[in-house]
Amino acid sequence: MSNNVKDTYYIITYRDPKDGQIASLKAQKVTDSSLGLSFIAVSDFIFATDSLVIDPAEEDLKKRFAFVKTFHLSIYTILSIEEVGSEHKGLTFKDEKSNLVVFPSTPRPPKS
Repeated sequence: MSNNVKDTYYIITYRDPKDGQIASLKAQKVTDSSLGLSFIAVSDFIFATDSLVIDPAEEDLKKRFAFVKTFHLSIYTILSIEEVGSEHKGLTFKDEKSNLVVFPSTPRPPKS
């Protein structure tokens, strides 16, 4: 594995706010978002173009992010962010056990 900075990219695994499904996205840049403290900005997306096998999930993401310049993602939907090199083989999980649900909170009345 080379130490070239250009070979480094990020794999962001998150719960999609649209449908609640787990998705993974590859990108060159992950930075603080201008939307506030609870967001990150993901840009310079990477999609496989030289593979003979077509991954339907990646094709859906490719279509979805075709005209997106920067994806601002809430930190509450992020499961992991991996910084990897170009020779990365990927992670696989037997069972997806993350089921984080954030419920809206209502202020409690003051105690008398």
